[in-house]
Amino acid sequence: MLRNLVKNVAAATRSGIVVRASSTTADQQQPKKETIWKIDEKKVERLANFGRYAAECLPKFIEQVQFAGGDELELLIHPSGVIPVLSFLKGNHSAQFTNLIFICGVDVPTRQNRFEIVYALLSTRFNARIRVRTYTDEIAPLESATPVFKGSEWYEREVYDMYGVWFNNHPDLRRILTDYGFEGHPFRKDFPLSGYNEVRYDPELKRIVYEPTELAQEFRKFDLDTPWETFPAFREASITSGYKKVELKSESTEAKS
Repeated sequence: MLRNLVKNVAAATRSGIVVRASSTTADQQQPKKETIWKIDEKKVERLANFGRYAAECLPKFIEQVQFAGGDELELLIHPSGVIPVLSFLKGNHSAQFTNLIFICGVDVPTRQNRFEIVYALLSTRFNARIRVRTYTDEIAPLESATPVFKGSEWYEREVYDMYGVWFNNHPDLRRILTDYGFEGHPFRKDFPLSGYNEVRYDPELKRIVYEPTELAQEFRKFDLDTPWETFPAFREASITSGYKKVELKSESTEAKS
């Protein structure tokens, strides 16, 4: 009896191995899916319709609707429209962009408004993303987005620290990455890579001291051609170049008339 049981177990094991081998061979014969990202045209059309809808609701603030990278919706807005546009995108039932992903800055010194501020939002309800872009210069401030998104506080502090963009009505606009008493803003393209001051520990004074940057002789050979000078095409490009513009209903009406 024991011998028959061993034979049955061995036979079942061999059949299982054959089944697994055949399933593995079948899996290997299945064609592999393409790894190239394909743009969903239906999704693009839905996003374009939403962009037109937002532009109709806020014509005073939304200056242009466009796509970047094929299917990434962007709203170009006037600097005075930060709070109205973000509030609309967060609270409107057709949008529900309730998650703030990030806020970042871009510096293009050759533009009249050299700084560009980008807000990235996510709608978990509709599984969609959107970017809001606005502009400013070294003097004109922007309104803080903290009344709409509490999480924007640290992002705005970072933009202020790195670029020097001021945000009105921010609850605590202090530097967040650089040290106390730091001069200048590191991400500006006119900021020297060596900085203005250096920090060291003085063993005689037994404390940290700040003093003007003093470079050793081997580091005094400067290359006056900054990397910014090697990109003339991008340097002269406008904020709307390289993007697919979405035609708004008001523009199509004006063209027909």
